[in-house]
Amino acid sequence: MINLEKTKEHLEARLIELTEKASEIDQALRDPGSADWEEHATESEGDEVLEDMGKAVVDEITQINTALQRIEIGTYGECTRCGETIDEKRLKALPFTANCLDCAREAEA
Repeated sequence: MINLEKTKEHLEARLIELTEKASEIDQALRDPGSADWEEHATESEGDEVLEDMGKAVVDEITQINTALQRIEIGTYGECTRCGETIDEKRLKALPFTANCLDCAREAEA
């Protein structure tokens, strides 16, 4: 059985890490960069990578916040699509997941 208190602590710790990472990415993207044209082009490519990383971080933050809300209201571990219980192994691997494996596969198809 999933220990909700431990899961909540883990999610909150991860949320702190991601918030710091998002701040670092935001700061790096605000850096005006070089005036040298060639160097600026290289930095622009790096900015695209940072923007993608930033989007992934924001997505995970959103998923974690939603998981924390589900813990608070007592629906954590229930698939948001079918209502079935999410396998404990899946929750341990992806503690912020909202869907059981079958529904996650359907959503990807």
